[in-house]
Amino acid sequence: MISKRIVVPFVALLALAACGAAEDPSLYPEYNAATAAPIPDKSATEYNPQRNLYWGDLHIHTSYSTDAWTMGVRATPDDAYTFTRGGEIEHAGGYGIRLKHPLDFAAVTDHSEYLGLLRATEPDLPLARRGFKERVRNDGKLRNTIAFLRSTLGFDLKKVAVDGWENFAQDVWRDTIAAAERHNRPGEFTAFVAYEWSSAPEKRNLHRNVVYRDANVPAIPYSSLNSNDPRDLWAELERQREEGRRVFAIPHNGNASDGIMYDDVMYDGAAMNAAYAARRMSNEPLSEIFQVKGSSETHPMLSPDDAFAGFEIDDRQLSQEGELSQPEGSYIRDALRLGLEMSHAEGFNPYRFGVIGSSDGHNASSPVEEDSYHGKLPLLDGSAATRMRTNTYIPTSIQGGKDWSSAGLAAVWAEENTRAALFDAMRRKETYATSGPRIAVRFLGGWGYDDDLLERNDWIAAAEGDGVPMGGRLPPPAGDAPTFAVWALRDPDSGNLDRIQVIKGWVDSVGESHEKVFDVAWSGARTPDADGRVPPVGNTVDVASASYTNAIGADQLATVWRDPQFDPAVEAFYYARVIEIPTPRWTTYDARTLGIAAPEPTSLQERAVTSAIWYAPPER
Repeated sequence: MISKRIVVPFVALLALAACGAAEDPSLYPEYNAATAAPIPDKSATEYNPQRNLYWGDLHIHTSYSTDAWTMGVRATPDDAYTFTRGGEIEHAGGYGIRLKHPLDFAAVTDHSEYLGLLRATEPDLPLARRGFKERVRNDGKLRNTIAFLRSTLGFDLKKVAVDGWENFAQDVWRDTIAAAERHNRPGEFTAFVAYEWSSAPEKRNLHRNVVYRDANVPAIPYSSLNSNDPRDLWAELERQREEGRRVFAIPHNGNASDGIMYDDVMYDGAAMNAAYAARRMSNEPLSEIFQVKGSSETHPMLSPDDAFAGFEIDDRQLSQEGELSQPEGSYIRDALRLGLEMSHAEGFNPYRFGVIGSSDGHNASSPVEEDSYHGKLPLLDGSAATRMRTNTYIPTSIQGGKDWSSAGLAAVWAEENTRAALFDAMRRKETYATSGPRIAVRFLGGWGYDDDLLERNDWIAAAEGDGVPMGGRLPPPAGDAPTFAVWALRDPDSGNLDRIQVIKGWVDSVGESHEKVFDVAWSGARTPDADGRVPPVGNTVDVASASYTNAIGADQLATVWRDPQFDPAVEAFYYARVIEIPTPRWTTYDARTLGIAAPEPTSLQERAVTSAIWYAPPER
């Protein structure tokens, strides 16, 4: 479990940190294309009517995104697909990066706003004259970082937006499509055509990734330069579907939206209605819950009784000033609860969506592994010393560094690894998210599951015969209370499993929503307290060596659970959350590499969160 990065002697690293010398190049061996690890061979998976589990990242940026280019990225969509298929590519810092294991699918989602313009026009910016690699290796302490940031974060794209810049965008978009077509291997690897619509009114995040089922796409992506209103994006996607295209959008980073991502009113402040709710669910069947810029599951202020609610919280807006983002309306569990309240009061629910994770990596890569984290944007976090702020004068108000996460991944249960099968599985919300590890999870709900269901060889078929998988709606009641079958298997490269939880939300007779976290399966011989809470699993992390052992926890956990507090008269949702034992956070690995004290938190409990299963009384 120890990082394979080259480590220089402890005393030498202390000297480097103290004097502000250049970052030692031995920390990052020079990338050599001739010896770089190639894309590994991969066999196609067979068609499975009960679905296979596929892993992917639907949120990757390259140098065609303006923010990536200004921060030193020069990699292309081909590089992104090479990386996600398991090959090695060059980081902007000049060292090689690769995943331990290939992904099954990916999407390049470059920002549609001024797509490819900076790469085409090459404006005179600091990292265009001398790249991040040269500066971080040779310049000593980056005393001019503030000037860089003022030139990049505050850069006005209109200064280089010549008439007809859309022609650049169309050329770059065609290149993006061609890269996806080159790397798409039905049965082996799926490359989706996609982009990001980056609306941020008053710096409040409303970004969406737009994903197509095939290569039948428009000539140019829709952007927030056309409109910041999500309804206008939906209108464009609806128009495209009328023309035969198949497409949906995925919101992300509600945590940075200041309460407007999952609001109780529309973009212009008008009251929602049934037509709005139907449009939102048609256009946005999923939301992204884990990524580099923090978790969007829930917040301690919203879920004070949830001991695991504080996981990887970054509750700032997307601005240099770092204003706090209001929790209410910014997190997914809160949105699911609001949807129940609206259903009770208004008869419609705009927030019956599933979840995925993805990285938002901007180095044409997925920075999701704690022990080989390589950051999101090079100038902000492209080396260990830059991330830990030992070689830079970036102020703490600037986002990045220790506050960002090494996360996340999308998990999809689909019949086969093709664009059509994966897209359709995402449409039906048979998906879940992880914070990075590849934890296998199945979650199904019905009315008559036997306690020994999971002991059957055909338990999936049996459970589906009487119920629904994650993302579904329970059939009409056929028993006293719904039952749920949940099974989880640990990632062989990560920590053992601590517990499985079922999170329930429901709305009472007066329309107020509530939530409760149930521990339903756990490792070891722990005994729940009077409130049903299972004690902590323990912690084997050795901070100094950035290591841990799997002496605690379990390889797999499974159970059939029946809701003990079910009221057939009220609406409810249920989703599963699988928690690992503590393992070192990426900051602890970087601290060991640099020979400095590791900041808190030194460890974290990685997790998986499934799409919900919904219940509605028969009259609903």
